[in-house]
Amino acid sequence: MDEQALLGLNPNADLEFRQRALAYFEQLKVSPDAWQLCAEALAQGIYSDDHIKFFCFQVLEHQIKYKYSQLTEVQHQLIRETLITWLQAQLLHSQSEKTFIRNKAAQVFALLFVTEYLTKWPKFFFDVLSVVGLNPRGVDLYLRILMAVDAELVDRDVVHTLEEARRNTLLKDSMREQCIPSLVESWYQILQTYQYTNSELTCQCLEVIGAYVSWIDLSLIANERFINMVLGHMSIEVLREEACDCLFEIVNKGMDPIDKTKLVETLCQVLQSAGLFSIDQEEDVDFLARFSKLINGMGQALITSWTKLVKTGDIKSAQDTLQAIEAKVVLMLQLLIHEDDDISSNIIGFCYDYLHILKQLSVLSEQQKANVEAIMLAVMKKLTYDEEYNFENEGEDEAMFVEYRKQLKLLLDRLAQVSPELLLVSVCRVFNTTLQNWQTKPFMEIEVAIRLLYMLAEALPASHGAHFTGDTKANALQDMMRTLVTSGISTYQHTSVTLEFFETVVRYEKFFTTEPQHIPNVLMAFLDHRGLRHSSPKVRSRIAYLFSRFVKSLNKQMNPFTEDVLNRIQDLLELSPPENGYQALLTSDDQLFIYETAGVLIVNSDYSAERKQALMRNLLTPLMEKFKVLLEKLMMASDEDRQAALADCLNRAVGFASRTSKAFSNKQTVKQCGCSEVYLDCLQTFLPALSCPLQKEVLRGGVRTFLHRMIICLEEEVLPFIPSASEHMLKDCEAKDLQEFIPLINQITAKFKTQVSPFLQQVFMPLLRAIFEVLHSPAEENDQSAALEKQMLRRSYFAFLQTVTGSGMSEVIANQGAENVEHVLITVIQGAVDYPDPIAQKTCFIILSKLVELWGGKDGPVGFADFVYKHIVPACFLAPLKQTFDLADAQTVLALSECAVTLKTIHLKRGLECIQYLQQEYLPSLQVGPEIIQEFCQALQQPDAKVFKNYLKVFFQRAKP
Repeated sequence: MDEQALLGLNPNADLEFRQRALAYFEQLKVSPDAWQLCAEALAQGIYSDDHIKFFCFQVLEHQIKYKYSQLTEVQHQLIRETLITWLQAQLLHSQSEKTFIRNKAAQVFALLFVTEYLTKWPKFFFDVLSVVGLNPRGVDLYLRILMAVDAELVDRDVVHTLEEARRNTLLKDSMREQCIPSLVESWYQILQTYQYTNSELTCQCLEVIGAYVSWIDLSLIANERFINMVLGHMSIEVLREEACDCLFEIVNKGMDPIDKTKLVETLCQVLQSAGLFSIDQEEDVDFLARFSKLINGMGQALITSWTKLVKTGDIKSAQDTLQAIEAKVVLMLQLLIHEDDDISSNIIGFCYDYLHILKQLSVLSEQQKANVEAIMLAVMKKLTYDEEYNFENEGEDEAMFVEYRKQLKLLLDRLAQVSPELLLVSVCRVFNTTLQNWQTKPFMEIEVAIRLLYMLAEALPASHGAHFTGDTKANALQDMMRTLVTSGISTYQHTSVTLEFFETVVRYEKFFTTEPQHIPNVLMAFLDHRGLRHSSPKVRSRIAYLFSRFVKSLNKQMNPFTEDVLNRIQDLLELSPPENGYQALLTSDDQLFIYETAGVLIVNSDYSAERKQALMRNLLTPLMEKFKVLLEKLMMASDEDRQAALADCLNRAVGFASRTSKAFSNKQTVKQCGCSEVYLDCLQTFLPALSCPLQKEVLRGGVRTFLHRMIICLEEEVLPFIPSASEHMLKDCEAKDLQEFIPLINQITAKFKTQVSPFLQQVFMPLLRAIFEVLHSPAEENDQSAALEKQMLRRSYFAFLQTVTGSGMSEVIANQGAENVEHVLITVIQGAVDYPDPIAQKTCFIILSKLVELWGGKDGPVGFADFVYKHIVPACFLAPLKQTFDLADAQTVLALSECAVTLKTIHLKRGLECIQYLQQEYLPSLQVGPEIIQEFCQALQQPDAKVFKNYLKVFFQRAKP
């Protein structure tokens, strides 16, 4: 072997050596017999370097995985012998190989197993076992091989092809017949031999049993000698976690419901008598987490059995199983309430399913009601934050608690389904007790009390109203909300309480429509140091969003406070200049919500149009003035960072103005509110940014977004601004600019149709020339992003033509002069045929069928009929016949469907002439037989378009080689 290249396998080797090693690996992979050097090195133990040994196994792995069918029988035999020889050698070494080598070796054995077991090596496991016996190093490798085989056959995380899935089923069937009993016997021997002397091997063996039990005969494992041994391991500290997992897999195995109940009950009795149910005396939380998972599995297994027995009508056995379930509830509750969240989290599935059973029972016993209450109290307690929770800098532990809280919320929702009255009473009790003297309570208790009120909104939706007498629910919720907003709790100095207060106020905004007298106090809380001026940026940011929701949902009740609120948020609306050292209270994203809120307050107020206009002008004038100053500064700026900061600030000004327009609706249009003039002034102020040569992308993006909004809000009043805006945006264009400009033109075309016809005629060819220039510009051969940009631009171009033709403005194209018209039409034909992009192809066929519909009749433009036969008809055949036109792809099928519509439209417009052309000229030129031509023309003449679409798909499926 190339010793120099092997030096590069060391992770600390120089880059040059590492590259040489990589090249050598590739060389060995492709060479038909160089891999034999690696086989020899492994069998004879030539190298002591771990990385070289690993390398040799990798080369063998590649041969088995990808080249095995190309090897001779002698070479197959060599690989088998190499592995067995290597295995024998491991028993003689004084030291075990490193773990990563043992794992790789096990993978190679497993690969060879799946390749050869059914045909050449049915004695695979017997051969391995005869070598390893009970030698500890051999047993370790044998168990690793078993796990690797399980990973190949059963692992659900690995995606298998249908062929592999079929092979795996065959392998498992053959193993069950030929060797599983012997393997199970070997596991028993290993456990018996090593349970007190080698915990590592015992744990490995338990893991193997857990993995295999899901697909082998359960009676081989779930019998007295095996179960007793595994249960014995539950009292050995170093084995009990793995024993727990093994028992969990045994319990998880699908089986007859009565047998499953017996198995679980037997296990439970033994575990209980071994003292394992005394949770409060167990200090090892890692073990308890596994034990909790086991009890969860047992509980869920019993519930599955109960469900099956109820379905089959075996009420007596179902009753017995339900008793068995009830007997586990005390243990379940102990685990649920455990202070370690992992232990608690692992039992939630059992709790959830148990509540589902109770929901199905018509009457609950006193004990069951007590159980529901106990679960409820446990959930309330466990929802509480720890003292250590870091609110300012949330890390992994905090994220895990947030996820855990979501699980608890599901339990709470399920509790509400079982006993909504009890949930309401319990939450009321906790809430009222906590808020009575909140000044003396720790933040965790207050936060959870408010959180429970917040959660009730989803847990007790309107459908639960039927459970309550009179209006108990509404009254209770209203009482709690009244307490919340009058208790002064909003002044509590903890971010979690502050946020929970505002989240709940916004969630129950309907409360304020019935008791509007509380609005002023809540508004003040939003506006002062408790809300938008809070010391925490995180809180301020969330409040900005919540405030906008609060104002929007209560817009009618806001009337008396509109001007006061606008005055109080004035300083929050300031556009922070890009000067260093100025620390704004809100980020620009947060400010967007405040601008939208200001807009909503003005638009939905009861003021006259004149007053609304004045207020809107007050809101937007500072932005316009700042914009003019900043644009001048940008023109003068020479430093690139300064330019970028100024452009960003300009963009924010445009964004803020744009966001205020979201307040308008169909009922409250810009015109009705008298605000058109203000927004037209904004347009006039912002448009000069389009001609700024610096930071083009940023400025154009912002102004373009504003134009999109104004087309919706100002309607035809925006039209005078469009020509000059377009002219600026088409200057010095790149693919991305054009791609983003086209949707604007499409919006204008679709909205104003013939009103913009003169403008479109004028801009049509300049726009197209800009597009063609970018599309035809040379690009690097392997530049993926440039290719993708061009593809997206091409799609945008065809979408533009589709909008023009679909808006009844085909004369815009027709008036461009014969040469230009032909050029445009040819690009559509190319789009339909030449580019393997089904989305663009579909659009092109839509354009073609529309043009045929408009121009394809006897009175159509001169020369168009010739174009139909010369280009459009051939396109309908050439596109689907291309190898890249994949009829198994959904988008391509849609393109074919539009192709069918195009052919139908041609037939509709040209009638018999079209049929004759296909019969006598075009289809014969494609070497289509007379019978098929006849069949095709008959299908085309069918009145039902769907029949022809289906036929066309079959036609091209047959036509393709």
